Amino acid sequence: MDVKNFKKIALVGATPNPTKYGNIILRDLKAKGFEVLPVNPNYDEIEGLKCYKSVKELPRDVDVIVFVVPPKVGLQVAKEAIDAGFRKLWFQPGAESEEIKELLERENVEYSFIKCIMVETSGKKFFLEV
Repeated sequence: MDVKNFKKIALVGATPNPTKYGNIILRDLKAKGFEVLPVNPNYDEIEGLKCYKSVKELPRDVDVIVFVVPPKVGLQVAKEAIDAGFRKLWFQPGAESEEIKELLERENVEYSFIKCIMVETSGKKFFLEV
């Protein structure tokens, strides 16, 4: 998956807790100029951004959905994302599983495992300077 083409990124597992990766990743991507859409059923807003209760509520022009949740949660949310028509899913290290991989391949979904979205986007400018 080519991160250069990403502008709008949904983050499943976003959290207001600044010590958790769901917040660290959100702030990192936001600082790099991406439009970040947090997804977590427990919050209305995170870091000043509207928080979506589920991937089914996301706008359809999201470029990729990044998962920073345990594999059991990721499997369920991946099924919902596929049912909603999303075709690019990124699983942070530790969020992936063989069961998820089988689902994604069966459904012909483009995905990333093992790679960290923060590492893949580091040192690069993705937003237009005015």
